[in-house]
Amino acid sequence: MTPLDELATILKPAGAGLYLVSTGKAQQQALQRSLYCVSTDSEVQHAFRKNLEKVASARGVLLGVPSDVGAGFQRGANLGPQAIRARLLEDDAGWPGRLEALGLIDVGDVFVVPQLLHDDMLSLEQLETSRAALYPGVADAGRLPVSPLSIAERAWQLLFQLNPTLKPFTLGGDHSTAWPVVRPLHAARGGKRWGIVQADAHTDLLQERLGVKYCFATWSWHANEVLGRQGRLTQVGIRATARTREHWELTTGVRQFWAKDVLEHPERALDEVLAHVKSTGVEGVLFSNDIDGTDARWADATGTPEPDGLEPDWVCELIRRLGAEVGLLGGDVMEVAPSLTPTPESARRTVGLAARYLRETVTAALG
Repeated sequence: MTPLDELATILKPAGAGLYLVSTGKAQQQALQRSLYCVSTDSEVQHAFRKNLEKVASARGVLLGVPSDVGAGFQRGANLGPQAIRARLLEDDAGWPGRLEALGLIDVGDVFVVPQLLHDDMLSLEQLETSRAALYPGVADAGRLPVSPLSIAERAWQLLFQLNPTLKPFTLGGDHSTAWPVVRPLHAARGGKRWGIVQADAHTDLLQERLGVKYCFATWSWHANEVLGRQGRLTQVGIRATARTREHWELTTGVRQFWAKDVLEHPERALDEVLAHVKSTGVEGVLFSNDIDGTDARWADATGTPEPDGLEPDWVCELIRRLGAEVGLLGGDVMEVAPSLTPTPESARRTVGLAARYLRETVTAALG
């Protein structure tokens, strides 16, 4: 099986990552036709495959991972990628054309079995039965991944195999869906020094949570290990943690800029974040954007909204400056949960902000 054939097997067209049988199916199909600018489902499949064929010459790729299996007590981020894509089209009907002009290819979605998270957590029997369900009649199915994090990591490996220089963009999903790109990107960088800037209310720095290795609360710990620590993981907006900043910085080697300090001196904080990132000697950063890093009055349709957070304009200026002064290797938008809407306007406001963040990140990296 060629890399393109394998990608076409383990991924689905954009907007099709959610398993729907009846409820919501018609809306999902309509979104897919709009995203691919076609009128039939067969044309969607054809356009999906044609997009995969463009990866080798692309500047970047966008992948949706509509999984919330790795989230906390409130779920709903599985609807994030679909909602953000729909809002991007609503805000700008020419969005697909703008992506093409930037050299960014939407390669579709990871197909999510909503009870699975990572293949390492599955028995051999479950792996076999899931492969039989997901890949009927596929000759090489015995080596294919079945869980969303594992499928996403394999997809990124194949994408970088086709094009080692492309810039990755992910639509989550809970924040565990930021993890799958880290190791493949590290391998694709060929030993070059790079970093991650993470906007988040929470540290996500547990080595494991309730015995689970990969989830929303642990992905940053594992990413930090891949980077080699040394302050190459920079966190901004932290404010909801049982530990002090000193604890996290001393025990993990991260650099944190807490929300209260940013709010008190926003201009100075921007300069300090940029100065720190530059001091680590990285040749670019991945910007991982948990929507709850932003203050809850702007982004409360999420699993763990937190008050006293970052202002949207500040986050956008951070993205722009990272792109201009350091270089963005790619980025993501995570934890958008439209169904968790405390007020009627909450979902629309949160999803609109997520769409703005994605546009800013893509422009800063590729514009």
